[in-house]
Amino acid sequence: MLNTAANSSPITTGQQTVALLGNPNTGKSTLFNALTGYHQRVGNYPGVTVEKRTGFLRREGKPSSIELVDLPGAYSLAAGGRDEALALELLVGHRKTFDSVDLIVVVVDAANLGRNLFFTLQLLEIGCPLIVALNMMDVAEAEGVRIDVDALSKELGVPVVPVIATKQRGIDALVQGITKSLGGPPPQPRGAFPECVRTEVDGLAATLAGNGRDVSRNAARVEALQTLLGPGGYHERRLVEQCGATLAAELDERRKRIESAGESLVEVEARVRYAWIDDVIGRVVISSGTPRRTKSETIDRLVTHRVAGLTIFVLLMTVCFQAIYSGAGPLMETIDSGLTVAGQTVASWVPQGPIQSLLANGVFAGVGAVLAFLPQILILFLFLAVLEDCGYMARTAFLLDRWMGFVGLNGNSFVPLLSSFACAVPGILATRTIEDRRDRLVTILIAPLMSCSARLPVYILMIGAFVPARPLLGGLITLQAALLLGLYLSGIVVAIAVALFLKKTFLRGETPSFFMEMPSYKWPSVKTVLYRVYAQGREFCASAGTIIVAVTIVVWALGYYPHPPSIAAKHQAMETAAKADYQQQLDRIARTFDANAEGESIANHGKVAEILAEIERTEDRFSDAVVDVDETSTSWLEARRAADRNIERIVNEAGLPGQTARSVFAATQDFERRIRGIEQGGPGAYLRQSFLGRIGKWIEPVVTPLGWDWRIGTAVVAAFPAREIVIATMGTIYNMGDEQNENSAGLHQKLQQATWPDGRPVFNIAVALSIMVFFSLCCQCGGTLATIKRETQSWRWPVLTFAYMTVLAYVGALATYQIASSMI
Repeated sequence: MLNTAANSSPITTGQQTVALLGNPNTGKSTLFNALTGYHQRVGNYPGVTVEKRTGFLRREGKPSSIELVDLPGAYSLAAGGRDEALALELLVGHRKTFDSVDLIVVVVDAANLGRNLFFTLQLLEIGCPLIVALNMMDVAEAEGVRIDVDALSKELGVPVVPVIATKQRGIDALVQGITKSLGGPPPQPRGAFPECVRTEVDGLAATLAGNGRDVSRNAARVEALQTLLGPGGYHERRLVEQCGATLAAELDERRKRIESAGESLVEVEARVRYAWIDDVIGRVVISSGTPRRTKSETIDRLVTHRVAGLTIFVLLMTVCFQAIYSGAGPLMETIDSGLTVAGQTVASWVPQGPIQSLLANGVFAGVGAVLAFLPQILILFLFLAVLEDCGYMARTAFLLDRWMGFVGLNGNSFVPLLSSFACAVPGILATRTIEDRRDRLVTILIAPLMSCSARLPVYILMIGAFVPARPLLGGLITLQAALLLGLYLSGIVVAIAVALFLKKTFLRGETPSFFMEMPSYKWPSVKTVLYRVYAQGREFCASAGTIIVAVTIVVWALGYYPHPPSIAAKHQAMETAAKADYQQQLDRIARTFDANAEGESIANHGKVAEILAEIERTEDRFSDAVVDVDETSTSWLEARRAADRNIERIVNEAGLPGQTARSVFAATQDFERRIRGIEQGGPGAYLRQSFLGRIGKWIEPVVTPLGWDWRIGTAVVAAFPAREIVIATMGTIYNMGDEQNENSAGLHQKLQQATWPDGRPVFNIAVALSIMVFFSLCCQCGGTLATIKRETQSWRWPVLTFAYMTVLAYVGALATYQIASSMI
């Protein structure tokens, strides 16, 4: 469980529990934050993936002994979804998450009073003290609606406190009301059901209360009513499972008697409750004359329009994802650079060896892999929090529901899937807006098929090295661009197929009717938005982040050990030989100079030593200037030319003849290249002898049908924590160093020159296509799998995701390679 508050203790003992309930989009979460002062604990209810938020009610700026529990938003106790079912289970005591509920605070949207009072009437029957928080009073007044709060309180028989949660108005009065209502008498139900319904409810309640179940009489009546009037619903399934088949038979008999009396099971509750609500509203609501179109209705005429609405949505999403790509990029580079420097600094304090490598390449690399996701997550959730808090997100779900219905999902699935094109991690986190459990799981399982930004470097490397820039369609598009577009579309097509398959098999069931109440538009609360962004980021780091770091360290260990000493000895001997050759060349140059300078020895005057010291300082300055700069870039080439000119100047100013100067310069350049090659070859030699390299060789028979050799297989395995690692791994294997990127001309050349033992080229366009298809379909991302585990509270779903995507990727890469090879 993530604790987002300081470890402060309540000021009194004797803890009491207050449950906060209400319809979705009533400002319940904002009110919860205001009552707890944004100090809360976030976790999950035992056995389910529904988020649990608790905090202590703050009085006079200090936490009290009153624990506030934010229960999932619900429209009814009839349990249309898992969240609504959980609310009733907790209230009647089926889930012992806390000892008991001492008070219910029901949040009611003043601008939608009629619809909200339906849920309130159901809660009155629980038999627990209750207080109403009449929220969004400002929105109601702006729409010309005034509510007689005292009259409403009298009609309901419970205290009613008007509040505006977004502006922190009425919070103190609500806190006082909660304190006074604790220990008060239970409210009386409102609205009388027909006699035939009351009789059957009483009979079924007696059965439930006497079946060895620890529930109160009131709780049993509420369960009985919702079960009787909801044939085949969640409550019936749960009770029949607990009490046996005899209860199912009893339910059938009781329902038949209700229907024989002329009552409809589907309509009776709505008719009774809304008759009472309509009567009360007529007495407590004062309108400002003739009903007029509200501000929200005016905006909705444009926002929910089939054409204009989609256009607005596309523009908003374009701004959002442009911000993610352009805004997150510099932040990610800054984080990566900062952690690289920090890792190198800390590693410099430790003697060279496994501990140093663990710190630099394991711990700091793992932390970097976690924090690298943060900018994308924070920017995405900043947009989503703003759009949700102002009321727009509900409109997008309505707008896109028709299109998502073709794959058995609803409109709430669109934004998470769209988000996954930037990164699957925030996309999966965004599925929390999906109420139906099956739809949410399907969306989570197909989100990783969207080609995220981490796949792009792999695509660019393979396309740049092996796909010609051939014009298509009269030059409107190139073959390279068409292939890149095809890779993105292939993920979408496969995701549609997988979604349809899952909805017909593992997660089959009727697609629930898409019902969503459109909240009134309002200005988002800056404090609430920022807190949501902060909470999401911290939760990701604390939950999924620990798994990502652990996976990164495991992959580091596989790539580091056994680290045979013979490799170090071999490379040390190579460096010694290179230095000896260099010294011999300098000696020959010195002897030549002595002969031409009438006995004046270069060695005696120390000119060679001075030259070498100056050259070394120049090379150091060059290395510092081109850290993380691509060797093919203009800036790198300009820095290299400037360094060469400086070296030439140093040699010339030493007073050596032109030929001698050129000889020293050439010898030095050759020596630097040899040393650089030896240094770059060391990590590659260790990797080839590591457990990771051995795994690559072990799986070579499996990946050979894809056109791959063991080096490609090793790079793919090493890329499990993050796909983009494959490029650095290839650079290491091919002795180019791990600083290579997708645009490095040197790496392109190495891949083009790589051969099998018999001399055949390893890479061609068929192999490149095979690799790209594999990466487009495989879940090579430890962060994604860790997030799936976090969101589903089970290892079953990330294992299923990794398994099915790996199989799809292998089959797709196999078919691609075999077909492409036959066409070459």
